[in-house]
Amino acid sequence: MKKLSNILVFSIVLTIIVSCSVKKNSIISRNFHALTTKYNVLFNGEQAYLKGLKEIEDKHKDNFWKRLAIEPITFNDRKIQQVSLKPGSGFGNDDAVEENKNLTNFDKAEEKAVKAIQKHSMNINGYEKNRQIDDAYLLLGKARYYTQRFIPAIESFNYVIANYPNANLINETKIWRAKTNIRLDNEKLAIESLKFLLEVQENEKELPDEIREQAHTAMAMAYEKTDTIQKVIEHLTKAVTIFKNKEQSARNMFVLGQIYSELDRKDSARMVFKKLADYKKAPYKYRIRANVELAKNTANDSSSVLVLSRLKKLIKNTDNRKFLNVLYYQAGVLEVGRNKTQNAINYFKKSLAAKNNDDYQKTYTYEQLGNIAFNKQKYVSAGAYYDSVLTVTSKEFDQEKRIRRIRRKNKGLTTLRKFEETVKTNDSVLNLVAMSKDEQVLFFEKYIEKIKKEDEENKQQMLNSQNFGSSFGGIGANNSGKKGKWYFYNTQSVAFGKVAFERVWGNRVLEDNWRLSDKNSLLGEEESSENDSPTEVKVDPRYELSTYIDAIPKESKDIDKLSDDRNEALYQLGLIYKEQFKNSELAIKNLEKLKKLRKDDKMELAISYHLYQVYSQINDQEKADYNKNIVLNKYPETKFAQVIKSPNKKLIENKKEDQVVKKYKEIYYLYKENKFEETVVEIDKFSSSIQNSNLIPKLALLKALSIGKYQDKVAYAKALEFVSLSYANTIEGKKAKEIMKKLKKIK
Repeated sequence: MKKLSNILVFSIVLTIIVSCSVKKNSIISRNFHALTTKYNVLFNGEQAYLKGLKEIEDKHKDNFWKRLAIEPITFNDRKIQQVSLKPGSGFGNDDAVEENKNLTNFDKAEEKAVKAIQKHSMNINGYEKNRQIDDAYLLLGKARYYTQRFIPAIESFNYVIANYPNANLINETKIWRAKTNIRLDNEKLAIESLKFLLEVQENEKELPDEIREQAHTAMAMAYEKTDTIQKVIEHLTKAVTIFKNKEQSARNMFVLGQIYSELDRKDSARMVFKKLADYKKAPYKYRIRANVELAKNTANDSSSVLVLSRLKKLIKNTDNRKFLNVLYYQAGVLEVGRNKTQNAINYFKKSLAAKNNDDYQKTYTYEQLGNIAFNKQKYVSAGAYYDSVLTVTSKEFDQEKRIRRIRRKNKGLTTLRKFEETVKTNDSVLNLVAMSKDEQVLFFEKYIEKIKKEDEENKQQMLNSQNFGSSFGGIGANNSGKKGKWYFYNTQSVAFGKVAFERVWGNRVLEDNWRLSDKNSLLGEEESSENDSPTEVKVDPRYELSTYIDAIPKESKDIDKLSDDRNEALYQLGLIYKEQFKNSELAIKNLEKLKKLRKDDKMELAISYHLYQVYSQINDQEKADYNKNIVLNKYPETKFAQVIKSPNKKLIENKKEDQVVKKYKEIYYLYKENKFEETVVEIDKFSSSIQNSNLIPKLALLKALSIGKYQDKVAYAKALEFVSLSYANTIEGKKAKEIMKKLKKIK
């Protein structure tokens, strides 16, 4: 009986196994493989896919200062990942399982999709009987898409569309195929397929909201690649109207607002950002950034007060701590627009001090502070801020137009800061030199008292920061539960003692006789008795009067060098402010100061000429005439005097020189076109009509080179010799001589 029972059980199991074959089209077989695919293999694959998607979202960092990408993903164009699946993986092969431990989540998802297709596909007589296989192919394509294997992804999507036209995921698959074509720069093909989905079949209204939203988002991506901006706006508008996928819809709305802002359609931009900022269903990061963009697109009128009030409320909200950097910054920008400069500076500094900050954000903040300082004519401070911009700029944005502009602007400020520092330093030293001995001593005694007081205050602050507690035996916050009453068991007591020791003794090496400042006194001597008085502690050189008195220059040549360097710096500052920054006030200040401080007349001509020009620009005719008369009366034969007498003459000479340059270029083009004889003829004609031009040596060398191209070696050498002798001190003469040496070596 028992044997019969075993046979019966075996027969039933065998019957079930046979009936569940992928080759047998039965109800049991179809449902068995569909359930196994969905709730076993595909479930695990989809979970891996979702984990991979989460990783991508976490790694992707949006730069809200630029237009966001519609799809929040960053592909590495230089590195296409290759799947590392091994033959037999997913089929119980232990070695394959071991090798697949390093697979990404998308690779695992692909592995599960492949396993579902290989083990559970029921393709009987050309028809797929397992209704879950189209899901497996879609998962396979999406996994390949995110590993940047776009061609294999297209193959997976095409297989679904060709073989499962009635599948419930057919429309989603078409959208994914279109997105993949966009990544392959096949935007036109993507647009055509999406148009067919949305328009040609006239079934858009019948499509689920999720599918319509995805389709319009993909269309916007495609048109963005083709720079058809109006179509991008059209499809983003349709996508955000649906608003089913909260994350993607909020992103679409934000991008739409950014596009309106770029097109200077501020009203439309404000409307979009206001709606997004107030939309509670949208993710919080987009709502906060929408408030910032709303402020950016607000004019400097009464409406800016309302927007500023809105930003202040957000700043007060403790939930917005991680957005404080950008909120403070934008509040500062609004204050700049309202001419509340000090308020703006306070906000910008708070933005820099905010905990959650990034370098790119800081470049804008430092730039704003630099611009404020520049407009206030505080050029040294402005240069320091622009330096900070360039310091925090990463290589990714180093060649950005804005950064290049700041770099050019800062170049002049760097030179200016150098001269300003020279003037300040040399003036200070020369003032000390001019003091009497008693005045120097009194000055430095006050200075030493000041730094001693500052040092004491700093030490006291350090002691206070230790939070010593009420007693040596108390348990400190960092005691890690130690309850011993001995002094060295209490970390706070030890820290306090260390600070107190350093205040009295300074930094001492742990060694014998550590109290002694001069160990050499012990050499050759007997050990001191206990009653001997301790050696004095070495005094800080900063507190010694001799440290400063000895540093004051005594030699006349050193003092003259300081004075000359200071005067040269003042002159250069005057020119920079006059020519580069067009700041007449500071140009006059530096040049007039130089005029008073100079000891001789070496620079009188240049100073007077430039002061004449600056005073003329600000219509101070009296002072302009005074400096003009110095130039005309004391230096009548100089070029400066000739320019003052005949200001238009220079323009005529410049125009003539421009014509000479133009003619030289025409002749040079003849040479480049291998018209050597014609070149020589034109040079002979032209040379006779010009005199005292810097281009004459160039024309002579060009003539010699042309002769060498169509005449013999003797004529060529003679022409070169003429250039080398006639213009020996010019670059062209030296070049001709060099060519002659090479020519002699050629037989």
